[in-house]
Amino acid sequence: MTHPLYEVVRMCLFFVPSFFCPLTFFSDAPFRSLDHHGTRFAHRAPLFPHISPTFLGESSLPLSGPQLLVISLFLIHYFHRAIISPLRTPSRSKSHAGILLSGSSFNSFNGTLLGTYLSSDFAHEYLKDAFSHPLFWAGVAVWALGFWYNIVHDEVLLDIRRHAQAKGKAKKGALDAENKDYYTIPHEYLYRWISYPNYLCEWIEWIGWAAVAAPLPAFSSLGTVLSTVHPPWIFVWGELDLMLPRAYRGHVWYHEKFPEYPKDRKVIIPYIY
Repeated sequence: MTHPLYEVVRMCLFFVPSFFCPLTFFSDAPFRSLDHHGTRFAHRAPLFPHISPTFLGESSLPLSGPQLLVISLFLIHYFHRAIISPLRTPSRSKSHAGILLSGSSFNSFNGTLLGTYLSSDFAHEYLKDAFSHPLFWAGVAVWALGFWYNIVHDEVLLDIRRHAQAKGKAKKGALDAENKDYYTIPHEYLYRWISYPNYLCEWIEWIGWAAVAAPLPAFSSLGTVLSTVHPPWIFVWGELDLMLPRAYRGHVWYHEKFPEYPKDRKVIIPYIY
């Protein structure tokens, strides 16, 4: 992991999402439903190139049992996201080309970085005897909880769309001139308190995953953070930076579209934000 390119990619994935995060709070671009300009693709098509570069980080080194489990948890998420979810998803809004390109780029670099780390001697040593440590399995349990409830809350949104299509509200010819999708307000589970529980659960999932995959960085100064933060935690940081503005813009959009939208519903953290 001492190759200069590794360090360049590591620092880029730490700083670039941090740079764009505050900018995208004021732009509708990350929120697909709000953007009607530029080249667009059928929604299911971008999911495969958007996710598949994540698998570029291959290893020629023998992997231990804990390493294989950590990698498997990561792949399970993206197998569901790239294969299972699109097959079960009703027709949706088209995706902007910029989202496809930026997502593919992020996943290409992220996948290579994570693959390099997870197959490294450091990861092998860090995860040595991990199966015998209760905290390792606690992290796996947190991952599983976040993964499951991410799916549960996504399913609430899919049910809304299926119900709309069954009633003929989302069929071709029943939409307005811009071919907008049918939306309504979700209320089940954590939707009673926040607008984006699926995002929150995905964060919980990845925090649990990073906790079993790598040690926490040292927080005494920015310099020590940069020198000790490993790719799994950089991945979590990038997810927070990229998803938080989308949740905020989506929350604003809900309030603009639905006058009756619950005023006390927060964006992504119950009772807080």
